[in-house]
Amino acid sequence: MELFAVPDLPEIRDGDDLAAMIDERVDLREDDVVVVASTVVSKAEGRVFDLDDFPPGPRANEVAERLAGIADEEKDPRFAQAVIEESTELIMEAPFLLTATRFGHIGVNAGIDRSNVPDGDLLLLPERPSESAERIREGVAADRVVVSDTCGRPFRHGQRGVAIGWAGMPASRDWRGERDRDGREMGVTVQNVIDELASAANLVAGEGAGGTPVVVVRDWSFGDHEGSDNHFREVDGDFVRQALREWDFQE
Repeated sequence: MELFAVPDLPEIRDGDDLAAMIDERVDLREDDVVVVASTVVSKAEGRVFDLDDFPPGPRANEVAERLAGIADEEKDPRFAQAVIEESTELIMEAPFLLTATRFGHIGVNAGIDRSNVPDGDLLLLPERPSESAERIREGVAADRVVVSDTCGRPFRHGQRGVAIGWAGMPASRDWRGERDRDGREMGVTVQNVIDELASAANLVAGEGAGGTPVVVVRDWSFGDHEGSDNHFREVDGDFVRQALREWDFQE
């Protein structure tokens, strides 16, 4: 398995043909996996906004005021309004905003980015990342595309790359029914391969000013396994989310 960054991509802007820009810079193979950072997908899809595009309502003002009190620093209610509008649920409102996006992703501040946005204040996640992945897949020579983002994890410090959209492959490979080394039948393991590919690609892509937004994964095979497109947990079976709904931050 080999991973390498797509070189010399310029600053992406609204309307750019991202697939064509990738395809002309690297000799892709059909069985490659192209991992594309959500930042450039969002920029190409016009998801750059100014704070003034989100005049705050009463709830945003209330949320921003509470967070300002906890952090002992000013919080912009326009940013809180943007988070609210991009979320189907505020799972936690303090000490930070943990939200559910419309496409099922759970993350801080609805995944809204304020870094590397030269043409505005805010960069919102793609509206439907799997559809974005499919459009890119149709425009490149490779058959598999993953749209990635960086996200924190419960019980761990730091962030890692995760998949928020995918096309041309299942999200997971299912080991249930197969045998381990001792011949025992496996009954639980479902391996989320798109998250693992996103995380591996993030090591190559890097962060900050030196980051490269597109990485090619070569010579990786899904293997002879059953596949599944289950990626985001259903609410009814997400016991952590249910517990957080009942939890209240004590200042």
